[in-house]
Amino acid sequence: MTHTDARVPQALGPPPTGRRLPLLDVLRGAAILGTLMTNVWIFTGPGAEWGALASGSSTGAVEVTFSVLANGKFLSLLTILFGVGLAIQYASAARRGQPWPGRYRWRALFLFGEGTVHFVLVFAWDVLMGYAVTALLVAWLLTRSERAQRRVMWWAAGLHLTLLGLLTAALLTSPDTDDGGTVSPEVVDLYAHGGYLDQIAFRLENAVALRMEPVLTFFLLVFLFLLGVRLFRAGAFGADETGRRLRSRLLAWGLGLGLPLNVAATLGGPDLFVLARYGTAPLLAVGYIGLIGAVVDRVRRPGPLLTGLTSVGRTALSGYVLQNVLCVLVCYGIGLGLAERFGDTGPWWVVGLWAAICAVLMAGSTLWLRRFSTGPLEAVQKWALRH
Repeated sequence: MTHTDARVPQALGPPPTGRRLPLLDVLRGAAILGTLMTNVWIFTGPGAEWGALASGSSTGAVEVTFSVLANGKFLSLLTILFGVGLAIQYASAARRGQPWPGRYRWRALFLFGEGTVHFVLVFAWDVLMGYAVTALLVAWLLTRSERAQRRVMWWAAGLHLTLLGLLTAALLTSPDTDDGGTVSPEVVDLYAHGGYLDQIAFRLENAVALRMEPVLTFFLLVFLFLLGVRLFRAGAFGADETGRRLRSRLLAWGLGLGLPLNVAATLGGPDLFVLARYGTAPLLAVGYIGLIGAVVDRVRRPGPLLTGLTSVGRTALSGYVLQNVLCVLVCYGIGLGLAERFGDTGPWWVVGLWAAICAVLMAGSTLWLRRFSTGPLEAVQKWALRH
């Protein structure tokens, strides 16, 4: 077996059937709408994308509750599911006897391009670019032995925790500043009244700072990708007894350990923000897999909520980009400018905005899939990779 374009062996894990695993679509839908639970506070806060760097921790009971439930948790869930998707594509290549990574490298590079466009034109906290780079590495790792994959997975976890500990220690020992995490009036004005091209220029001028998250969390991304691969191969997303048993363990450990740790880290203040978002959050994300799986297992007939989540999950890329576009048009001065208009009215309008966009995405994706088999951006990606 060579290091590139190797013929893959029969993939480990549940026997491939070519059918979708329904739970995965529900989980993806929940992950997409859950990331908005965090991002909506970025769009509506002073200074928007740049303000998130300065403000750090959440304030107020409602925002703290959203932070405990969502900040970093659904991002981790989305990352795990991206690893699951990679494992599924690897298994598909194995069934067909196709070389791996093969054409998948073009898919990852195209995703990087999509993420770059998304970062420049829409949202500075894009995740697609980091996913694309990580996918290239993990795709190659899937051609290595199971032992090598486990070794890389746990080494990545150890390196991430070491870096996280150093960053947290630095924050705890650094002297307090007098700015209180405020954002400069110029930046606040940029998003409240500035032009669209000015906002693009600002992102490009500050690209290093705004793109630091995927760099600092690279080892976490590798770990979560490989965790997704292992969970898929173990059958954690199946509808059989094995899947239910594994998900019950994820539920018990994820919520039992992750929830109290996340509450403590979130209430610990801005110095523990990094620990909460990148350290304790993945634990709760694992619990969410078990929790959502337990709910889905008990549903006899899908209602509007489950149908909507499934539809968003099947159009995840389009939904992720669209929710950010909608927030830009609603919150920034280039659109309705509601972030400034309602800035002093309390947090409930932010909660309402999140709920409204979730409803739009669920209804819109459900109607879209009645006529088309994939989301619009997914269709563009498939068309581009065929040519």
